Amino acid sequence: MSSTHFGFETVEETEKARRVRGVFDSVAPRYDLMNDLMSAGLHRAWKAFTVLTANVKPGDRVLDIAGGTGDMALAFAKKAGPTGRVVHTDINEAMLRSGRDRLLDAGVALPTLVCDAEKLPFPTDSFDVACVAFGLRNMTHKDAALAEMNRVLKPGGKLLVLEFSRVAKPLGKAYDWYSFKVLPQLGKLVAGDDASYRYLAESIRMHPGQEELKALMKSAGFGHVDYHNLTGGIAALHVGIKC
Repeated sequence: MSSTHFGFETVEETEKARRVRGVFDSVAPRYDLMNDLMSAGLHRAWKAFTVLTANVKPGDRVLDIAGGTGDMALAFAKKAGPTGRVVHTDINEAMLRSGRDRLLDAGVALPTLVCDAEKLPFPTDSFDVACVAFGLRNMTHKDAALAEMNRVLKPGGKLLVLEFSRVAKPLGKAYDWYSFKVLPQLGKLVAGDDASYRYLAESIRMHPGQEELKALMKSAGFGHVDYHNLTGGIAALHVGIKC
């Protein structure tokens, strides 16, 4: 059986899937609050920039992958309008349930589906836009997931990958101190779970950097890929176009 990484640990692939599911089962109830606290609200600006860059138009079909608590799906639904279609997906049922409830509270009913990004249950050439925000780093086979995202996009369709990335060198020491000292304690105090937030910090370090992810997206079939560093590279938005 093949092995992979879970944070800094080496584990069997099936074990990683189980443990990642456990992390998000644990953090789901406080996920949005913790995002605000641990990023000082910056994640909202990063996501707003992603929605702006997506340039979703009325009538577009949009796939929100690892859509979690639904903030991206809600933003896309406002852009796609009543003639468009936004599909809200996640592999984790607890996260997806939180997102569905949030969308319904906002008066928005969207197709909501538990699915694996490495095996998307949609026909080829189905969507104008696909987006994965802070989910790719938790996927075991990133190359397979990116290839699936390419497959379900229409020719000329756009993939947006918003993810934590490599910070600029002057920020490195302060960022490491915050990630490994402050963040787990914040998770313990607010969510009663320091281990999950320690994993999240480790998973960021194991995720491909800006240029490496760009190369992965090109290998997955995207003809043009560019990226935008956000807040000194704490996060990066990669944009790929299917040719």
